[in-house]
Amino acid sequence: MTVADLTEAVLDGAHGPDPSTLSVTSAFWLHHTTRLPGADVTYRNYYVLLRVGEVFGACSFESGELDPSYCADTSGRTLSDVLRSDDPLPVRIAALDAYLAAVEPHHTTDAEEVILPAGTPDVRARARDAAVAGLLDVAEGTKVALIGVVNPLVDAITERGGICLPCDFNLRETASGIAVSQDMHEVVDAADAVVATGMTLSNGSFDRLLTRCRKQEKPLAIYAQTGSAVARAFLGSGVTALSAEPFPFSQFSARPTSLYRYRTTE
Repeated sequence: MTVADLTEAVLDGAHGPDPSTLSVTSAFWLHHTTRLPGADVTYRNYYVLLRVGEVFGACSFESGELDPSYCADTSGRTLSDVLRSDDPLPVRIAALDAYLAAVEPHHTTDAEEVILPAGTPDVRARARDAAVAGLLDVAEGTKVALIGVVNPLVDAITERGGICLPCDFNLRETASGIAVSQDMHEVVDAADAVVATGMTLSNGSFDRLLTRCRKQEKPLAIYAQTGSAVARAFLGSGVTALSAEPFPFSQFSARPTSLYRYRTTE
């Protein structure tokens, strides 16, 4: 199964109600920056969000990929219309995420709910990334490919004895000085296990990553703010674990918030 296959199945009604019966009630665009205390890297994040009922479909994107003016034309459209359109991929991923989350919100599943504590951004980021790292069985010396670098997650992997193999298009080295590869296939091939951000959905690399991990029979954990319900659809079909964090994300609050951890027996 690919993301395109999943989209067609949704349009055919295989996952629940006809998406033409569900409409986007609000569409918005976020530009968010973060620099944690003591860090010399500023994270620049862009998100497209579509609200459907009680849930939000979310997808990150690269600078310049989407203009905020899309918001004016998207509220009121049906999910079927958005999914069938030639809108930018992040908008279509957000629509697919909104549909799957509306049909089955994370808080109604049997996923393990992890409450992130109240606190400063660095306290909450470390708690979140420790929860993500906890999805992996990282023994001493395990090589873990990290697709999409978040420095607290690099630390969480290494603190468990793992050897982090980071890959990111926008960084050259981690805060701890580990060289960052630009080649996803290089780090996946060298790894024993793989952790990837949901942004692989928004840049179109998710299907290639999934195929490579399936062929090499390597565990693949996804940590997703982007497309968390989309990634959930691939559990047991290449994705072995998932940390799903629906909007509003942890970085937008100082109060306790939830993420949801899923595991398979693969």
